[in-house]
Amino acid sequence: MTDKKKLEIPKLRGHHCFACGTENSKGLNLCFYREGNHVCTDIRLDKHHEGWENMAHGGILSTLLDETMSWTIIYFKRTFFVTRKMEVKYLKPAIIGRQLTVKGRISDDARPPKIVARAEILDERGSVLAKGTGEFVEIPEERLSAVPRGLKRDMKALFDKMPPL
Repeated sequence: MTDKKKLEIPKLRGHHCFACGTENSKGLNLCFYREGNHVCTDIRLDKHHEGWENMAHGGILSTLLDETMSWTIIYFKRTFFVTRKMEVKYLKPAIIGRQLTVKGRISDDARPPKIVARAEILDERGSVLAKGTGEFVEIPEERLSAVPRGLKRDMKALFDKMPPL
């Protein structure tokens, strides 16, 4: 798809996920949108996200990559899954207070139940600051015993509310 129009992706309300939860006062409260074959989020990190002075903490950047890859899978695959492993490459410092865009996409180099996704963090000029590759495993709903029934129900409802592919 070559259309670059931003299409907002609905998200769960009332959950405490550090990255996307609406009820976590210390979280990032990320919102996602589709742009072509990417799922993206925009964020401006502040002093609470600092590692070295005026630079975002690498763990926060890793979280942004992991969550964006996860929402990419949620949107394009509409399935339950877990992160198996992730590799991050930090290229340039992410300066606190500057606008960042994180872009994720599904990679073709996987076979079910494995899903591979990639993401990158860009600054306002489009320079890539960090990039990640994640390996995820699709899990049947009945095998997600640690996930509360209500959350699984909410996720299935979210899949149904997603804009068409």
